[in-house]
Amino acid sequence: MAAQDLSGTCQFSQELTIGVGAQFALLALLWVGVGLGPAGWLAGAAFAAATWVVLALSLRRTWSRPLGPANRVTLARTGLVCGVTALAASAVVDRRTLTVASMVVLASVALVMDAVDGRVARRTGSASAVGARFDMEVDAVLILVLSAFVAVSQGAWVLVIGAMRYAFVGAARLLPWLRAALPLSYARKAVAALQGIILVVASAGVLPPVATRLLLGLSLAALVWSFGRDVVWLRRCGPRQAV
Repeated sequence: MAAQDLSGTCQFSQELTIGVGAQFALLALLWVGVGLGPAGWLAGAAFAAATWVVLALSLRRTWSRPLGPANRVTLARTGLVCGVTALAASAVVDRRTLTVASMVVLASVALVMDAVDGRVARRTGSASAVGARFDMEVDAVLILVLSAFVAVSQGAWVLVIGAMRYAFVGAARLLPWLRAALPLSYARKAVAALQGIILVVASAGVLPPVATRLLLGLSLAALVWSFGRDVVWLRRCGPRQAV
């Protein structure tokens, strides 16, 4: 058993290293293809390094087997989010306007793949709480990056969309009753998907400014409703379930 655990841990480390290496390869392709600037390289490299550190520290202690097919899909999505981060930074700081179209494409693919890893997990019997958390955190980072990019043109208030998830996590550190498990909610999933779609549309700049602001306002209102509903449920039912 110990030998199997060691073998699984080694394969996990190899897969993680390959995944992070692929992120740097994607940055090189973007540099050649669309002219990724210095700020884009710095943001992308920082993201790739953070991915390796966070996954190595958070998973290595509790994960003694290969990543599995679903988590490999999520790791691939992480690479796409790395590219989105780099392209967004290059568009804003380096003023490389050609990077915006590529950013929208990568973000769209990442959103589509969000429906893939869960389906793969169910079909292969590899679903796990760790994998679900991994998937959720990748989604949260993508929304944060997109909201930061859109905020440059639409106003700082758009940052609330990306920051709300992290505000909830921060509040949960102070209020233990917020840490209870929430029941499955398709409405919550729909609202989460809506954020990504609207932010990608806003990033593309294909709509008139007024329509873009209306969509972003709708997105924020739906997010406030979703988080508010969950907070109310946790306040009423969470502590009793957590005991």
